[in-house]
Amino acid sequence: MDVLGLSGKIDRIFQLNFEKGEELGASVSVWIDEREIISLADGYCDRDRVRPWDDTTLVPVWSATKGLASACVLKILDEQSLSLDVPIVEIWPEFRQSGKEKINFKDVLTHGAGIPALEEQVSVFNYNEVIKAIEMQVPLWEIGSGHGYHARIFGFLLDEIVRRLAGMPLGQYFDENFAVPMGLEFWIGLPQKYYSRVATLYPGKMSNPGGEEAFYKAFMDPESLTHKAFGSPTGVGGVSGMNLSNAWSAGWPAMGGIGTARALAQFYSMLVNGGEWNGNRIISRSAITLMGEPLVSGFDKVLCIENAFSAGFMKDRNDLNRRRIFGNSIHAFGHPGAGGSHAFADPENGLSFAYTMNQMNYGVLPGPKVLDLVDAIYGIE
Repeated sequence: MDVLGLSGKIDRIFQLNFEKGEELGASVSVWIDEREIISLADGYCDRDRVRPWDDTTLVPVWSATKGLASACVLKILDEQSLSLDVPIVEIWPEFRQSGKEKINFKDVLTHGAGIPALEEQVSVFNYNEVIKAIEMQVPLWEIGSGHGYHARIFGFLLDEIVRRLAGMPLGQYFDENFAVPMGLEFWIGLPQKYYSRVATLYPGKMSNPGGEEAFYKAFMDPESLTHKAFGSPTGVGGVSGMNLSNAWSAGWPAMGGIGTARALAQFYSMLVNGGEWNGNRIISRSAITLMGEPLVSGFDKVLCIENAFSAGFMKDRNDLNRRRIFGNSIHAFGHPGAGGSHAFADPENGLSFAYTMNQMNYGVLPGPKVLDLVDAIYGIE
């Protein structure tokens, strides 16, 4: 790979995003075989342009958190010799209520558990009440009949699994088993001493829906499953709510991760390297295999698009006339976040990528400003 030539190409696209007014502050990090080959950061943390953005700026990455959270569950399952076919009730007996006794780890990790929204109105800030509501919730579709993105509930399901199996919240488990050993500046539950480094998020404006027309139509309908899934549990308060310290410290595994682009790309670089970092085993190769293997594929009942998931990670599909979000490798896997944050691993090419920003786009999938960067890496015209 011509690293110098690629770096120049990425830099031009990155700066063009600012010139077009697409970005306020942003970072991109690209790694090859445990080495960061590209690190760019520019812009501001706020619209008043008081705080410059640099490569140490922290920012909420929304659902890009899901990949890191899924790795925690997969590591625990592997170390405790639990397969994805094991029913959740074996480690969480109260989950069997309301016809959920057959739901297994695979169903949860692939968004097939049938509980993307709760009938009971509970707050994201009341963990115990959310868990009780999940235990009481009746699946909204027959298990095995399809999948639908569990936008917020996904994190509570994973958090409770980790608490049952490891005896601690998922955010703490991530910190002890991934962040600290690897020196990652990424938290699922941000300590107060880092609050001053967090950039302000700004909501996007509706423009070109880029293939997500059906999603937007459903999202605007209060009675749709899509609308309910993205608002259950309640209490986040939209983008403005994610600029508050109580959201930063809450430790939501589905959407509450805060960190740098470098930390995200470094995490995925470790996965590319077979689960080792600096000679230390972080996670097994067998667990990583589950991250790259498509387990469900078809119409997503919540996102209203055709898509695919491995165990906790998104996958591209070759049969869709849609722009790929993970380059041109069928082995790549990762997870985007609402508004434009994005991160993935490509074991085939030894590459990892991450992008963070504070000026959001209106969408749940990556838009042109980040995909232009991904395409440039792979030489896709």
